[in-house]
Amino acid sequence: MKITEVEAIYLKIPDLDATKCDGTQDTLLIRIHTDEGITGVGEVDSVPLVAKAAIDAPPSHSIATGLRSLLIGENPLEVERLWEKMYKGTIYFGRTGPAVHAISGIDMALWDIIGKRAGVPVSEAVGGTYHKKLKAYASSLMPDTIEEAAALAERYAGQGYKAMKFGWGPIGRSARFDEEQIRVIRETVGPDIDVMIDAGLAWDLKGALRMAEVYEKYGVFWLEEPLHPDNLAGYRELADRTSLYIAGGEQESGCLAFRRLLDEGHLDIIQPDLGRCGGITEGRRIAHLAHERHKKVVPHAFKTGVLVAASTHFAASIPEGFLIEHTVSVSPLTRDLVPEPIVFKDGYVHVPDRPGLGVTVDEEVIEKYRVK
Repeated sequence: MKITEVEAIYLKIPDLDATKCDGTQDTLLIRIHTDEGITGVGEVDSVPLVAKAAIDAPPSHSIATGLRSLLIGENPLEVERLWEKMYKGTIYFGRTGPAVHAISGIDMALWDIIGKRAGVPVSEAVGGTYHKKLKAYASSLMPDTIEEAAALAERYAGQGYKAMKFGWGPIGRSARFDEEQIRVIRETVGPDIDVMIDAGLAWDLKGALRMAEVYEKYGVFWLEEPLHPDNLAGYRELADRTSLYIAGGEQESGCLAFRRLLDEGHLDIIQPDLGRCGGITEGRRIAHLAHERHKKVVPHAFKTGVLVAASTHFAASIPEGFLIEHTVSVSPLTRDLVPEPIVFKDGYVHVPDRPGLGVTVDEEVIEKYRVK
């Protein structure tokens, strides 16, 4: 079996506000074609055109080579060898950041091919399915008003979600406003629904410590990325001084970064994004780090149904998998790119038993939003 083509397809919804931290306004879709007619799909969570350049660029020299050039003619089933080949081939301009982001989407598509070729879902192909279903949390940007926050919380509870997360937006502008937001959300959903807060790098250590005390009062399950990702000393002190779970890692790529978060930052929950961290292959290595340290893993997945599917298979295939991010964005890319998304019912997503990632992409949606 040989790879015949690697497509990096830039999709973008026109006229959206790129200043908002919403990753659903554009994406980089990966398609890998083979000589046996099997096509794998993946997704990159990055600046799409930067990651696309890392794929499409012609070779410069042996350790500065575009990923497409490295893969044409290769056997897609040799996924771990190809991961190392891509990592070494981009080491001059990579090792982390956009080059590893690009590797992530390609790796995802390779696993889709492996599952399709074997006739099994990816969760089985990577070693076994620990969980047939996973609790899903509604993931939303924090709205600008308390009334909107209450309305969204009520809506998600009414849709059957047993957990929900609100992030970024106005968080960090006013401690009084932040407390009123969480108070109203908790009053709206009651005590039995898990509520998480993604602070979006809002505070320094002392600000985060003050808000952690507030969130403790309202039973927040985890506090995500309250500090800058480089502030490992701050994370260590915060995690050691609060009863909240401290979560983070969506900004990171590769095992080394996650080892630092766990060992130096003392994070309780790590959140590798499979479209950014190095794909399913590196994601599983990262999960092993957490497993050794008895820490939790919840993949970040604020994109389209392709990334949601990959993240579901990943979480289902690791012992620590217990929760999955479920984007509730109404973006056309999130809603329409995958016409048969992962099934959500009664608060849980059900792991597909179809071969590969178990999803297809809509060609009409691709052509509608493709930037040529």
